[in-house]
Amino acid sequence: MPEDRPRTSKQPHAKELRKGRFSEIGRAYHITTTTWRRQPVFADLRPARLLICALISSDRLGHSETLAFVVMPDHLHWLFVLRDRALKDVVGSMKSITAHRIGGRIWQPGYHDHAIRRDEDLRNVARYIIANPKRAGLVDRIGDYPHWDAAWL
Repeated sequence: MPEDRPRTSKQPHAKELRKGRFSEIGRAYHITTTTWRRQPVFADLRPARLLICALISSDRLGHSETLAFVVMPDHLHWLFVLRDRALKDVVGSMKSITAHRIGGRIWQPGYHDHAIRRDEDLRNVARYIIANPKRAGLVDRIGDYPHWDAAWL
């Protein structure tokens, strides 16, 4: 995943991330998006909870079905099934809602998406996502990190 690699001057530009992007209703996607200049916006409880509320809102509106997520201090991993909108619209709406509620510039343009292949194990993808805080050294045990969910596991 891009957020696990050292940053280089050759990071993809937002328009390069869109190349080959395809939205398919009913397909599961793993989205990774980062905060503006990798600022640790979500290290604080209130912004992290506002982001989580935006994910829940997307589900309630029928745009997505969240399978797992983790809100890291400077990025989000979100595994969901696309329901009734284009992928760019679901992610754009989530970014817009959180930016409006939190205030100021929150997100880098673009996002990394991975369409989950039919033969991929969603549970393994979800486990990878929720283990992110442990791999980053933020906690010793996954369950100790407050901003994640994978209730369907």
